[in-house]
Order: sequence, then C-alpha cells, then structure tokens
Amino acid sequence: MLRKKYTNIDNIENNKKFSDVWKWRREAKNLQKDLTDLIPQAADKQIAFMQNNTVQPTITWVGHATFLIQLGGVNILTDPVWALKMGFRPRITQPGLTIKELPEINIVLISHGHYDHLDFPTLRQLKGEPTYLVPVGFKNLFLRKGLKNVEELTWWDNRTFDQLQFTFVPAQHWTRRGLFDLNTSHWGGWVIKNADQQVCIYFVGDSGNFSGFQEIGKKFSIDYLLMPIGAYEPEWFMSESHINPDDAVKAYLELEAENFIPMHYGTYDLSDDTGPKALERLIKAWNEKRLDSSKLLILQLGETIHLSDDNNNGPNRHDYARGNID
Repeated sequence: MLRKKYTNIDNIENNKKFSDVWKWRREAKNLQKDLTDLIPQAADKQIAFMQNNTVQPTITWVGHATFLIQLGGVNILTDPVWALKMGFRPRITQPGLTIKELPEINIVLISHGHYDHLDFPTLRQLKGEPTYLVPVGFKNLFLRKGLKNVEELTWWDNRTFDQLQFTFVPAQHWTRRGLFDLNTSHWGGWVIKNADQQVCIYFVGDSGNFSGFQEIGKKFSIDYLLMPIGAYEPEWFMSESHINPDDAVKAYLELEAENFIPMHYGTYDLSDDTGPKALERLIKAWNEKRLDSSKLLILQLGETIHLSDDNNNGPNRHDYARGNID
C-alpha cells in the first residue's frame, strides 16, 4: 500500500543524492572547526520556580530546538530531545535542564520526525501525562511506541487546551526516520497564543527560507519568535531545509515579530557551521539592519526569561543583560 507523500508549499524539494553527501563529506575533511568554544550554561537556573510556576509566562531554552514554555498555567515542551548522541556524534553541550528538573508536562509539540527533533526515549521519561500534538502521519507511530493522547494536525489546523490555542503552520523542510518513510509524515512549526491574545509565541521548528513566513506574519501578531539559525553550512547542501542567520533576520522582519530568540545551534555537530559562528553571523546581520538590540534575546542553556504581562513593555529581562550585540 502506497503511503501519502508530503511536499513544501513552494514545491522546493530536498533531493540531494548520495553523490552530494559524499561530496560534502570530502569537503568537510579539510574543514577546521573549533568545537571547544561552547554555548554557556546559565549561572542562575530557576528550577524551583519553574517546578511550581502556574502564573508567570516564561520561556526556558534547554538546548537545540527544545524549550520549556509556561503559559497560562500550562507546561509545554517543544521537540524534546535529551539524547547524548546524534548518530555516532556526541552531544556538544549538556541540556540546560535535566529531565528530572522539569515540571509535569501538559503539552508536547513535535515539528517533524528527524531524530534531533523527535526522540522517543526522551518522551518516555517525561513527567505527567502530556498530550502530544504531532504532524499528520505520526499518530500510528506514537501509538506503536506506547504513547497515547496523540493528536495529528495538518497545516493551519489548531487545537485548544486550557485557553491556549496551538496552530500547526507550514515550514520548508523534509523528514525521514527509516529507509522507506521519506516524507510520509509532515513537518511544520507551531504558533501558541492565549485566548485573550496577550502573548503569541511562534516556534519555527526547522525550516529553510520560504514564502510562508509572510503568510504566517499576516495571520498572527507574534511577540516571541523562536527561530533556528544553525546547521546551514555548506549552504549549497543545506539551504533548501535550513535557514542561515542572515535569512533568519529577514524572516523576522517579514513576520513583523517583536522579539527574536535564536535556537538550533551549538548542541549537536550536524553541519559545517558551529554555534558561536552562527551567533556571530546573526549578530552581524542584526546590527547591519540597525535593529533594536533589546529585541534579540540570546539565551544561555537553562536560562529563563519572564514574559511581560503587558507586551508593550517587552520581556522582564531580570539578570538577562548581555551587552554584547551593539
């Protein structure tokens, strides 16, 4: 029986051949990469606060594409991956929080099926009985893995949970977990907003630069953009599916988002760029556009920002001050 195949809205395909992979690997042999310059761990992690927080909206970066979002008394995890290896390569930085330090999780959002975004050993260790919101094509796999409370969504579908609305939005990517399941499940990002629309968070997931950002920006007023900036080199190989830092800033402007939180860098050695290199290029692009430095929220691992109850005042930065992007 043939399984449905999913595509991107701009008909962009990731159709790299084995010869392309071999070419990249040959080029990478001569590459000098410094993997000792690590993204730092936050000095003041608010673990006890997060475990008991039912009121204050917060965002905490665990690492890669994993965030703990606390909103309206709901604990949300995006693409939870605590794996210590990705393939044969070890994790470069430890997670900002251990799984045991998490509160009980109510909602798990999955953007797509690549192993650095969907890790079943991690999901089995989470506290609570979360509802899993997943792209279409994944429900049966979750049920076979023994995980219940699974809801599949296709692009622009939404679900409501305790006054929060979750909308699955397009991305430009692809997915595969085995030899015979190429693009048989979908991929995308998630927009989270309160019923009263006081806070709107857009978790992009994994995406190349594409026209969908403009459409998403028209439909939502985004306060916090969680945007990937890593795994973009070599660009001749990666560009269809991974956005570079310059285009991430361009997408931020197209989306007309308020605050930019970078992610998907400095955790796994997935490409020719490194975390510090991605950050350096992001800051350069930000400054070239003369954008407000207070709107670029570069988190350390395990760092929590408290979102303002009044978005006109921006986030409560507490000990956040970086002073390194001007």
